[in-house]
Amino acid sequence: MSIIDKIQTFFSFFGKWVTYLLILFFGYLVLSSFYFVVAPSERGLKMTLWTLNETVYSEGIHWKIPFIETIKFADLHIDRADWDARSASKDLQNVETKISVNYQINESSILNLFRTIGVDHVRLEETLLWPAIQESVKSATAKYTAEELITKREQVRSDIDLALKEKIVKYGVNIVQVNIVNFEFSNSFDASIEAKVKAEQDALAQKNKLEQVKYEAQQQIERAKAEAETIRIQAEAIQKQGWAEYVQLKWIDKWNGQLPSTSLGTNMTPNIFLNSQR
Repeated sequence: MSIIDKIQTFFSFFGKWVTYLLILFFGYLVLSSFYFVVAPSERGLKMTLWTLNETVYSEGIHWKIPFIETIKFADLHIDRADWDARSASKDLQNVETKISVNYQINESSILNLFRTIGVDHVRLEETLLWPAIQESVKSATAKYTAEELITKREQVRSDIDLALKEKIVKYGVNIVQVNIVNFEFSNSFDASIEAKVKAEQDALAQKNKLEQVKYEAQQQIERAKAEAETIRIQAEAIQKQGWAEYVQLKWIDKWNGQLPSTSLGTNMTPNIFLNSQR
């Protein structure tokens, strides 16, 4: 067999396989155009030409007419959208609220949502969610001062959540969770807050110092009262026992136990010494 014959045989064999593969590929395309698959987290909507069917298809394999019926899919996953909403507080402080919203398409409202806005999440966020969130944040922050936005953060979050649900639920979108990530204020307001906190800390330190002084003064008063009470009791005892015996008692308390080196005679011996020998 010549080289030319070998080349012709090779291309003839190769061409047959290419033909087979092309037939299989186009056969698959034709066959796949007769059905569609809906994932567990999706719902399918069928359109016949330009008319939306009323049937919502759940997970599984479903049939359709090629080139006449087209399928739109609605994702039922819980999705998250993050935004920075600018607004003003009750005391007219500029505030930027970093907010995160978890939302989900309501399965029972898919048809109505598709007709009014669409089921694409990007379109939902741009057309529906973002304007509603901006308005909800503005209405909520306007009820609180800048300081209250921080101290009453959970109440502010609850107000935003409630306002947002009222605006969104009628369209067929469920608000699952609203989270306030952060509040950001102007530099001047942040500086005033720092100054106020420092002043409060200084005032607290002065108060604690004053309380310590009052405590120490009260302790001195109590000690003085105790000493005065002791003196009163001693005075009463002295009056009852007589001054002479009291003087002798004090002399004994202070005596070091040594007799004087100079004798004064019998008649000159102190009575206190004689009495102590009894």
